[in-house]
Amino acid sequence: MAGGGAPHAAETSAHDFGFTLIDGTPMPLSSYRGKAILLVNTASRCGYTHQYDGLQALWDSYRDRGLVVLGVPSDDFNQELESEEAIKRFCEVNFSIDFPMTERQTVRGRDAHPLYRWIADTRGRSAAPRWNFYKYLITPEGRIAGNWPSRVAPESEELRRAIEAVLPEG
Repeated sequence: MAGGGAPHAAETSAHDFGFTLIDGTPMPLSSYRGKAILLVNTASRCGYTHQYDGLQALWDSYRDRGLVVLGVPSDDFNQELESEEAIKRFCEVNFSIDFPMTERQTVRGRDAHPLYRWIADTRGRSAAPRWNFYKYLITPEGRIAGNWPSRVAPESEELRRAIEAVLPEG
């Protein structure tokens, strides 16, 4: 789970990590084993903040088929609100967000959340988020299926095809 001393990257999956939800509830990613996860670092004051609409639309369209959209608020680019309460209120009031959101996290560098460090170790440092609304698709088995820069909209055909390719059979 999250914390110091994660196992070697080759021996680890995304399911070995966890977050705390924006309401303070622990959320081990192992609870999503068997589901695909779209992991997105978010910010409330960014030119891409409008992508919350597309993320909510993906959640609405695919959650019953096994997709979890997971928003990870981050102030790494100095564009996030100061508290979890303010972020939660902003997302609910402006975008009617009801997909899971974590507490604010660092997503780049040595102080990054352990999952983001694992992604950079596994996919290469160039896979670290370069800006807000950077997207990672995690398979139901906990592997990284792909990553997309901020400019790729959640509702893009490219991202939808990738999501549909990893959704659990059913």
